[in-house]
Amino acid sequence: MQIKETTAVAKVTALYTMDRPRFTDHLEAIKFICKDFWSELFKKQIDNLKTNHRYGTFVLQDNRFRWLAHMSVDPSVETSGSIQDPSAMAENKAAQATGMHLYFPCGIIRGALSNLGIPCAVSADISSLPACSFVVRIKA
Repeated sequence: MQIKETTAVAKVTALYTMDRPRFTDHLEAIKFICKDFWSELFKKQIDNLKTNHRYGTFVLQDNRFRWLAHMSVDPSVETSGSIQDPSAMAENKAAQATGMHLYFPCGIIRGALSNLGIPCAVSADISSLPACSFVVRIKA
């Protein structure tokens, strides 16, 4: 993350955590990201949160992620001499086409949690457009 991006995320995080008591555990911070922080950024809450906080893994599901809402994948399927499942190829195309659009929101989540004192790694999975999941893995 660039210095400007880090500063912007730090300012946004500080703004929304300023009047709050410190989070007592990782789950409370993740809930804050899902409800308040996400609402400020994307005008809606995360649709589903799955946790395995024993291992420090959280999955944030957004069923209609705004940045992917107007994206589509060319339905024509090209096969290069092999028979493949068209739905699997379409999903692969969707993942490739939209993957780059999810680097920045992953960085926003990672930066926000980092500024809350929670180091983590964040990745994104695309199930079907415009739905996506953000997988947060807390670093020990």
